[in-house]
Amino acid sequence: MDLKTYILRRIILMIFVVWGVLTLTFIISHMIPADPIGAILGPQAPPELVEKIRHEWGLDKPLYQQYIDYIINFLKGDLGKSIRTNKPVSYDLMKFFPATIELATFSLIIAIIIGIPIGIISGVKKDTMIDHISRLFALSGVSTPVFWLGLVLLYIFYYMLGILPGPGRLDSSISAPPRITGLLLIDSLVTGRFDAFTNALLHLVMPSFVLGFYSAASIARITRASLLEVLSKDYIRTARSKGLKERIVIFRHALRNALIPTVTVIGLTYGSLLEGAVLTETIFAWPGLGRYSSQACLYMDFMAVMGSVLLIALIYSIANLIVDIAYAFLDPRIRYG
Repeated sequence: MDLKTYILRRIILMIFVVWGVLTLTFIISHMIPADPIGAILGPQAPPELVEKIRHEWGLDKPLYQQYIDYIINFLKGDLGKSIRTNKPVSYDLMKFFPATIELATFSLIIAIIIGIPIGIISGVKKDTMIDHISRLFALSGVSTPVFWLGLVLLYIFYYMLGILPGPGRLDSSISAPPRITGLLLIDSLVTGRFDAFTNALLHLVMPSFVLGFYSAASIARITRASLLEVLSKDYIRTARSKGLKERIVIFRHALRNALIPTVTVIGLTYGSLLEGAVLTETIFAWPGLGRYSSQACLYMDFMAVMGSVLLIALIYSIANLIVDIAYAFLDPRIRYG
């Protein structure tokens, strides 16, 4: 099976995955014994008003009819309207998701820059002091709560030292650039707003480091374990016996094969970051997908919940597909079938 056929099959399977996620999310969200309209309007709302709004939103229809209507509207590109924001869910997702993309991308860059070199050094220097320090870093990274680290960074670098800006994507004194993509860094560069670009970049430092530190620990651990396994293979001993320099043995022969599990972790990590880090986005007042979806759950906003879950399912499916394709470039021996 060639790569094009494999991608086509995965896209077809992705359609069934999305449909299954939609169905399960719809059933679970509507099985909750609560009234979202009553939660929004409050207990003092007149029953007539509650019933009127329930009828307008179609929540008085039988469950199967609501499901059919939702699937039909979804095929038309309509994800429904949010009860909480009173705006189309697609509009809300387009508004909040770019902030998560920026945060997730910078967090992953930090994680890769820190995690892979530490994993390589730890694997090459096995059982040395450097290895012990690297393993201590990985252990502290996966065990440190992100909310605690975020609060500590805010206290030190924002409150005490004042060298980094506080929560949010921009300072209140700086106006946002005209919206083109929703990504502040790109929009500010395109429109020539270098003051907004610099400020937005500084706002990214602390939340990106919080998420990147946690992710770097996982990447370092899997890189070390994979590299140690590869270094014990016969072809590595053969390369060394031929007199090749250790640097060539590590980076040309060992690392390429050792990176396959690492690429898997990186792809899944990026998908996890793109779904939104609720605690980090809350601490840093980051208007991303995590805060939006969590508030939708609290307010029992069915349409917003299903739209968010649909987007997350697409993210993970695409991330898995990209990871599988990357395998072929790392190891030509891999065949799809």
